[in-house]
Amino acid sequence: MQIRNDWTREEITEIFNKPVMDLIYEAATVHRQFNDPNEVQVCTLLSVKTGGCSEDCSYCPQSVHYHTDVEVHRLLEQEVVMEAAKKAKDSGSTRFCMGAAWSRVRDNRDFDRVLDMVKGVNAMEMEVCCTLGMLSEEQAQKLKDAGLYAYNHNLDTSEEHYEEVITTRSYEDRLKTLDHVRKAEISVCAGGIIGLGESENDRIGMLHTLATLLEHPESVPVNALVPVAGTPMEDQPRVSIWEMVRMIATARIIMPRSMVRLSAGREQMTTEEQALCYMAGANSIFSGDKLLTTPNSDVDQDKEMFQKLSIKPRSSFKGKAIEVEMG
Repeated sequence: MQIRNDWTREEITEIFNKPVMDLIYEAATVHRQFNDPNEVQVCTLLSVKTGGCSEDCSYCPQSVHYHTDVEVHRLLEQEVVMEAAKKAKDSGSTRFCMGAAWSRVRDNRDFDRVLDMVKGVNAMEMEVCCTLGMLSEEQAQKLKDAGLYAYNHNLDTSEEHYEEVITTRSYEDRLKTLDHVRKAEISVCAGGIIGLGESENDRIGMLHTLATLLEHPESVPVNALVPVAGTPMEDQPRVSIWEMVRMIATARIIMPRSMVRLSAGREQMTTEEQALCYMAGANSIFSGDKLLTTPNSDVDQDKEMFQKLSIKPRSSFKGKAIEVEMG
């Protein structure tokens, strides 16, 4: 099977709408061709600056536009972040992601402190990732020079549905940031959220945008909305396991080498439901009791699940080794 960046929406629609057993079988076959099916990347996500964001993302409890239980916290001290990174590494995580509730990165003292955090985590021989909002080319290069391995910037949904979810920044703004990250030769992490009131066509549209970028994102997080009281999305129904499986399997087939991350919403899944997602091509998770501000499966639960399913954690920087072999 060839890696393709010229998928049509019609082709993706046909894959997405296959009978679910056929879809899982095809995705599992592609997954085995390009990845170790018994290996899953374990990542940890820490909110280094919480709340007070000026964006109006209608699913997010960190927005200043909504009244939620999230308390605003300034940027954490370097020692606190390093301690959290060490704890994550000791628990088996190989990627440490730092999230700051900023609309965009500003060239100020806080950004300088984040650069120091990146240097510190990189020195621990972990893949270090950040999600800090919109970035300029120069800021992306500064992060790269500090040792940043990956940058997360999700598309959230399709371009057509986007304005129903967010009005304070455009879809084009998101794509520009991904372009700046790619130009700096930082690994791209970009996916989205399902359960935002979108149609199946919107889900297909988001996957189409990701799969037709000049290079596929190295990581594609698939999030199920975790509704939070106080946000406009608080009454959205829970996404079913079959909706998640369709997203994960389709992403695996059209982006065979990408890490497909089973992200938000995993805490509500049984081991059996998660096993279906791994069979369908998911090979990355966030571990730890929180994803920024929402609940997540804890480390001990994940270790028990890995043992039951005979899954082994993926080693750090494995993607780099594969690039070198292919180059």
